[in-house]
Amino acid sequence: MDLTPVPLKGRWLTLEPIDERHAPGIFEAMRDDEVCRYLAWDPPSSLDETLALVREARATMARGQSLVYAQVWNATGRAIGSTRLLDVRPVDRQVEIGATFLAREFWRTPANTESKYLFLRHCFETLGCVRVALKTDARNVRSQEAIARLGAVREGVLRRHMRVKDYQRDTVYFSILDDEWPAVKARLEAALARPAVTAPR
Repeated sequence: MDLTPVPLKGRWLTLEPIDERHAPGIFEAMRDDEVCRYLAWDPPSSLDETLALVREARATMARGQSLVYAQVWNATGRAIGSTRLLDVRPVDRQVEIGATFLAREFWRTPANTESKYLFLRHCFETLGCVRVALKTDARNVRSQEAIARLGAVREGVLRRHMRVKDYQRDTVYFSILDDEWPAVKARLEAALARPAVTAPR
């Protein structure tokens, strides 16, 4: 499993290995409390704090613990959010997509669908994964609905699984297996081929 971070380019957005140049867009996206509500860390209150988060993310990549990407809107070149591969287990050929957030103005646009499509294609077709997990806070119904629309299978709930911002949360797990990927891929490609709603520029 070659975990070298490489850009993943789509029609609407590109997943770029996170870098300090992405910090202004990420900071802008995270100024919205609703965007950050279910993240495991508190949102930055300044650009300097955002840069510190970016440097920390790059350090985890250097240690091989995760792959952290900025979601960059192609029309503007601006970072509009971030997502990452966690729980990377090359021996088991498994990863987890998580810690995802997206600027509110890009909700209900092709951004999240294409981001997941690019990541899943990379996981199954380049990294050779047999299972990709997706997890979310049990309180985050919007995220659960979005994951289900991808075609992921809901596996269950880990009760009081994680301590997040002084709250012991339940975690809902979903997964996609390698033999399910062709059908999921076709579903996502069909969704991305439809006329898109007007997206921010």
